[in-house]
Amino acid sequence: MDVRKRTLIATALVLGVAAGPAVAHAAAAAPPGAVAVRVPAGAAESPLYRTPPDAAALRKAITGVGPDNKDATAALVRVGGTSGRWAGSSGVADVRTGRAAFDEARFRAGSVTKTFTAAMVLQLAAEAKVDLDRPVQQYLPGLLPSGPGGFEPISVRQLLNYTSGIPAAEGPGDSFEAQYAHRFDVVDPHAQIAEAAAKGPEFRPGERQHYLNIDYTVLGVLIEKLTGTRYEQALSARILGPLGLRHTSVPSRTESRLAGPHHHGYQAVAKPGGGTSLVDVTEWNSSSSWAAGDLISTTADLEKFTEALFAGRVVPKAQLEEMFTVPAVADFETGKAAEQTAGMARFVLPDGTVVYGKTGSRFGYSTVIGGARDLSRTLVYSVNSTDAKGRDVNSVASGIVAAAFAR
Repeated sequence: MDVRKRTLIATALVLGVAAGPAVAHAAAAAPPGAVAVRVPAGAAESPLYRTPPDAAALRKAITGVGPDNKDATAALVRVGGTSGRWAGSSGVADVRTGRAAFDEARFRAGSVTKTFTAAMVLQLAAEAKVDLDRPVQQYLPGLLPSGPGGFEPISVRQLLNYTSGIPAAEGPGDSFEAQYAHRFDVVDPHAQIAEAAAKGPEFRPGERQHYLNIDYTVLGVLIEKLTGTRYEQALSARILGPLGLRHTSVPSRTESRLAGPHHHGYQAVAKPGGGTSLVDVTEWNSSSSWAAGDLISTTADLEKFTEALFAGRVVPKAQLEEMFTVPAVADFETGKAAEQTAGMARFVLPDGTVVYGKTGSRFGYSTVIGGARDLSRTLVYSVNSTDAKGRDVNSVASGIVAAAFAR
């Protein structure tokens, strides 16, 4: 595949740009008001990926990663699926010591947490403990103000697919400097929800899609209400334990350290005289993200989870369809067609290939899980990006995506 096409594929997945004809694995009936993408008749038996991943291209994509690379200090990659497997790592775990990156390293997975949260809600739906079409206000009375200027009924499904209309809670500011100064703050999810709810709705439920953490903060509270346990305990009992994900965890609300053997994360910060320096951002309290972005994991654990999820071994297949269904609304910020599903997103690559997955970013860490729905190709990576929250596509991450999904 030529360089230009690889770049287009990478940009489409990393940024979520949907282009080209939609071709996907056969799906069950979609929920009301949603878009179900189907494969042409007779094509379901043919896997999207039939040849092994391009090992040379993948190795090239992570070559040169390290303390002198402007975009990333380390990279961990696992490509799997029925078409073949490849795994590799490069860079350093710690720029101070020069210790080499290692495959078993733990990292902050950011918004990949949302996929786990969505999976638990869908499990509860399969167990008839929650109805996705019922208003969340019935399960959590008093959480959202009603009446003039308040919130109309918001279904659990609308929280899952970001069409609730609940605005974001306030934070310390958008800049790295502002957030770094508050990196050890402990944030209570109920206070976050109250702060967001006090603003009133951004739009009527179901009219737009706005990708925000607040929906999954509410879902975390809902999980605790329905299970009678803390979110962290429910996650261990429902997903981590059954799948044997021994190196995946959610830290306690007051914890700022990254427990276990891990890669350090760094943010590039401009120096007064020009150039940049790397600020270690490994220790950071992520309670402000909680059920939306607090997960710590490894590439091996996330690969195991992704394969089990897509195969219907985490969420029963009837409810799993929610994770492969995009609501038929426009994005709140861009006006383009929505792309987010319940806990994942649909990406249409320039050649028409459809893949599903989830990106996640915390300062110092960029993560991806996902792949073809037929499990012929999966991808998990952790890139220690030096500008993980930046607008520009990380060159290392885009190279990995292009190499992994080349056909």
